[in-house]
Amino acid sequence: MAATRRTRLSPDDRRAQLIALGVGALASGPLEDLTLESLARSAGVSRGLVAHYFDTKDGMHSEVVRAACDSLLHATQPDESLEPLDRLHDTLTRLVRFVREHRLTFYSLVRGAASGAPEVRELIDETRAVQAGWLVAAFLELGTPDGETLRIAVRSWIAFAEQTLVDGALHSELSSDEIVLFLDRTAKAIVAAV
Repeated sequence: MAATRRTRLSPDDRRAQLIALGVGALASGPLEDLTLESLARSAGVSRGLVAHYFDTKDGMHSEVVRAACDSLLHATQPDESLEPLDRLHDTLTRLVRFVREHRLTFYSLVRGAASGAPEVRELIDETRAVQAGWLVAAFLELGTPDGETLRIAVRSWIAFAEQTLVDGALHSELSSDEIVLFLDRTAKAIVAAV
Protein backbone atom coordinates (compact mmCIF):
# COMPACT_ATOMS: atom_id res chain seq x y z
CA MET A 1 0.00 0.00 0.00
CA ALA A 2 1.46 3.33 -1.07
CA ALA A 3 1.61 6.14 1.45
CA THR A 4 -0.34 9.26 0.56
CA ARG A 5 1.64 12.45 0.43
CA ARG A 6 0.34 15.46 2.21
CA THR A 7 0.50 18.68 0.32
CA ARG A 8 2.02 21.53 2.21
CA LEU A 9 -0.04 24.70 1.77
CA SER A 10 0.68 28.27 2.67
CA PRO A 11 -1.25 29.48 5.74
CA ASP A 12 -3.65 31.50 3.55
CA ASP A 13 -4.23 28.57 1.20
CA ARG A 14 -4.77 26.16 4.11
CA ARG A 15 -7.26 28.52 5.74
CA ALA A 16 -9.11 28.92 2.42
CA GLN A 17 -9.14 25.14 1.97
CA LEU A 18 -10.58 24.59 5.45
CA ILE A 19 -13.28 27.21 4.94
CA ALA A 20 -14.21 25.74 1.55
CA LEU A 21 -14.44 22.27 3.08
CA GLY A 22 -16.61 23.71 5.87
CA VAL A 23 -18.97 25.36 3.39
CA GLY A 24 -19.07 22.08 1.48
CA ALA A 25 -20.01 20.28 4.69
CA LEU A 26 -23.14 22.44 4.94
CA ALA A 27 -24.38 20.70 1.81
CA SER A 28 -24.50 17.38 3.63
CA GLY A 29 -25.52 18.31 7.15
CA PRO A 30 -26.49 21.05 9.56
CA LEU A 31 -24.00 23.59 10.84
CA GLU A 32 -24.01 22.11 14.36
CA ASP A 33 -22.66 18.82 12.96
CA LEU A 34 -19.54 20.58 11.66
CA THR A 35 -16.81 20.11 14.28
CA LEU A 36 -13.09 20.78 14.39
CA GLU A 37 -12.59 16.99 14.25
CA SER A 38 -14.84 16.43 11.24
CA LEU A 39 -13.22 19.30 9.35
CA ALA A 40 -9.76 17.92 10.18
CA ARG A 41 -10.80 14.50 8.81
CA SER A 42 -12.12 16.09 5.61
CA ALA A 43 -8.89 18.01 5.10
CA GLY A 44 -6.64 15.10 6.07
CA VAL A 45 -4.95 17.16 8.78
CA SER A 46 -4.80 17.10 12.55
CA ARG A 47 -7.45 18.62 14.78
CA GLY A 48 -4.71 20.78 16.24
CA LEU A 49 -4.01 22.34 12.86
CA VAL A 50 -7.68 23.18 12.39
CA ALA A 51 -7.79 24.61 15.93
CA HIS A 52 -4.74 26.73 15.03
CA TYR A 53 -6.80 28.47 12.35
CA PHE A 54 -10.13 28.77 14.15
CA ASP A 55 -9.49 28.35 17.91
CA THR A 56 -13.03 27.18 18.63
CA LYS A 57 -15.98 25.48 16.98
CA ASP A 58 -17.89 28.78 17.11
CA GLY A 59 -15.00 30.58 15.44
CA MET A 60 -14.94 27.97 12.69
CA HIS A 61 -18.71 28.21 12.27
CA SER A 62 -18.48 32.00 11.95
CA GLU A 63 -15.87 31.78 9.19
CA VAL A 64 -17.78 29.08 7.31
CA VAL A 65 -21.08 30.97 7.55
CA ARG A 66 -19.38 34.22 6.50
CA ALA A 67 -18.05 32.49 3.37
CA ALA A 68 -21.44 30.95 2.58
CA CYS A 69 -23.22 34.29 3.08
CA ASP A 70 -20.67 36.06 0.90
CA SER A 71 -21.29 33.48 -1.80
CA LEU A 72 -25.06 34.02 -1.58
CA LEU A 73 -24.69 37.80 -1.73
CA HIS A 74 -22.25 37.61 -4.62
CA ALA A 75 -24.58 35.33 -6.60
CA THR A 76 -27.58 37.60 -6.04
CA GLN A 77 -26.10 41.08 -6.14
CA PRO A 78 -28.45 43.30 -8.15
CA ASP A 79 -27.47 44.34 -11.64
CA GLU A 80 -27.53 48.12 -11.30
CA SER A 81 -27.73 48.56 -15.08
CA LEU A 82 -31.33 47.26 -15.00
CA GLU A 83 -34.44 49.27 -14.20
CA PRO A 84 -35.70 48.66 -10.62
CA LEU A 85 -38.45 46.13 -11.41
CA ASP A 86 -36.27 44.26 -13.91
CA ARG A 87 -33.47 44.30 -11.33
CA LEU A 88 -35.81 42.78 -8.73
CA HIS A 89 -36.91 40.05 -11.13
CA ASP A 90 -33.32 39.29 -12.17
CA THR A 91 -32.13 39.14 -8.56
CA LEU A 92 -34.99 36.81 -7.58
CA THR A 93 -34.23 34.57 -10.56
CA ARG A 94 -30.61 34.29 -9.46
CA LEU A 95 -31.67 33.75 -5.84
CA VAL A 96 -33.92 30.82 -6.74
CA ARG A 97 -31.13 29.38 -8.91
CA PHE A 98 -28.65 29.70 -6.01
CA VAL A 99 -31.06 28.00 -3.62
CA ARG A 100 -31.70 25.14 -6.02
CA GLU A 101 -27.97 24.67 -6.70
CA HIS A 102 -26.97 24.94 -3.02
CA ARG A 103 -30.03 23.42 -1.36
CA LEU A 104 -28.67 22.22 1.93
CA THR A 105 -26.22 25.09 2.29
CA PHE A 106 -29.09 27.57 1.98
CA TYR A 107 -31.20 25.53 4.38
CA SER A 108 -28.34 25.42 6.89
CA LEU A 109 -27.96 29.19 6.65
CA VAL A 110 -31.59 30.13 7.16
CA ARG A 111 -32.42 27.38 9.67
CA GLY A 112 -29.06 27.02 11.41
CA ALA A 113 -28.89 30.65 12.37
CA ALA A 114 -31.48 30.25 15.11
CA SER A 115 -29.46 27.59 16.88
CA GLY A 116 -26.01 29.02 16.18
CA ALA A 117 -23.70 31.14 18.27
CA PRO A 118 -24.47 34.87 18.52
CA GLU A 119 -21.72 35.63 15.97
CA VAL A 120 -23.34 33.26 13.46
CA ARG A 121 -26.78 34.79 13.99
CA GLU A 122 -25.24 38.23 13.52
CA LEU A 123 -23.71 37.20 10.17
CA ILE A 124 -27.08 35.89 8.96
CA ASP A 125 -28.78 39.09 10.12
CA GLU A 126 -26.16 41.19 8.31
CA THR A 127 -26.81 39.23 5.12
CA ARG A 128 -30.55 39.80 5.48
CA ALA A 129 -29.89 43.51 6.06
CA VAL A 130 -27.90 43.73 2.82
CA GLN A 131 -30.69 41.98 0.92
CA ALA A 132 -33.29 44.28 2.49
CA GLY A 133 -31.19 47.29 1.55
CA TRP A 134 -31.15 46.20 -2.08
CA LEU A 135 -34.93 45.85 -2.08
CA VAL A 136 -35.52 49.17 -0.32
CA ALA A 137 -33.25 50.93 -2.84
CA ALA A 138 -35.23 49.51 -5.77
CA PHE A 139 -38.56 50.61 -4.32
CA LEU A 140 -37.24 54.06 -3.41
CA GLU A 141 -36.20 54.47 -7.05
CA LEU A 142 -39.79 53.66 -7.99
CA GLY A 143 -41.04 56.47 -5.77
CA THR A 144 -42.12 54.53 -2.69
CA PRO A 145 -41.94 56.88 0.30
CA ASP A 146 -39.09 56.06 2.65
CA GLY A 147 -39.85 55.34 6.25
CA GLU A 148 -39.91 52.82 9.04
CA THR A 149 -42.99 51.07 7.64
CA LEU A 150 -41.23 50.37 4.34
CA ARG A 151 -38.21 48.95 6.11
CA ILE A 152 -40.35 46.77 8.39
CA ALA A 153 -42.32 45.53 5.38
CA VAL A 154 -39.15 44.64 3.49
CA ARG A 155 -37.57 42.85 6.46
CA SER A 156 -40.82 40.93 6.94
CA TRP A 157 -40.82 40.00 3.28
CA ILE A 158 -37.25 38.67 3.58
CA ALA A 159 -38.43 36.21 6.27
CA PHE A 160 -41.43 35.32 4.09
CA ALA A 161 -39.16 34.81 1.06
CA GLU A 162 -36.84 32.51 3.01
CA GLN A 163 -39.78 30.32 4.03
CA THR A 164 -41.08 30.38 0.45
CA LEU A 165 -37.67 29.28 -0.80
CA VAL A 166 -37.45 26.47 1.75
CA ASP A 167 -40.95 25.21 0.96
CA GLY A 168 -41.07 26.04 -2.73
CA ALA A 169 -37.54 25.64 -4.04
CA LEU A 170 -36.43 22.85 -1.73
CA HIS A 171 -39.55 20.85 -0.93
CA SER A 172 -41.92 21.16 -3.87
CA GLU A 173 -42.21 20.51 -7.57
CA LEU A 174 -42.86 24.16 -8.37
CA SER A 175 -40.78 25.43 -11.26
CA SER A 176 -38.18 28.10 -10.67
CA ASP A 177 -40.23 30.48 -12.84
CA GLU A 178 -43.32 29.94 -10.67
CA ILE A 179 -41.36 30.66 -7.50
CA VAL A 180 -39.75 33.79 -8.97
CA LEU A 181 -43.13 35.09 -10.14
CA PHE A 182 -44.67 34.44 -6.71
CA LEU A 183 -41.81 36.18 -4.88
CA ASP A 184 -41.88 39.07 -7.34
CA ARG A 185 -45.64 39.59 -6.85
CA THR A 186 -45.50 39.31 -3.08
CA ALA A 187 -42.62 41.80 -2.81
CA LYS A 188 -44.56 44.33 -4.85
CA ALA A 189 -47.77 43.65 -2.89
CA ILE A 190 -46.19 44.07 0.52
CA VAL A 191 -44.56 47.33 -0.51
CA ALA A 192 -47.84 48.51 -2.06
CA ALA A 193 -49.44 47.98 1.34
CA VAL A 194 -47.06 50.56 2.79
